[in-house]
Amino acid sequence: MRKYAFKMKLKPGCKEEYKRRHNEIWPELKELLSKSGIHDYTIFIDEETNILFAVQFMEQDISSQDLSTNPVVIKWWKYMADIMETNSDFSPLSLPLEIVFHMD
Repeated sequence: MRKYAFKMKLKPGCKEEYKRRHNEIWPELKELLSKSGIHDYTIFIDEETNILFAVQFMEQDISSQDLSTNPVVIKWWKYMADIMETNSDFSPLSLPLEIVFHMD
């Protein structure tokens, strides 16, 4: 299993809406992520910068960001686009993060 971390950016004042939407995550999206081998997916927020920090464990070499052609993912991205910084295809503007330290 591999750990993958990335960051995204939330628009100002959208934290509560972001949390609400994720608390009501669509069952079909959750199922897609699980079937793709993505588990233990956690997103943190730095409230000073609105930076979202995400960590997920992957059974395969596929992260949630690699599911960009799936209709459920495209629909979710469009649903979230009004509260996040996005690319022109509505995917979240995300940057992978390099591991610089790890301790078990």
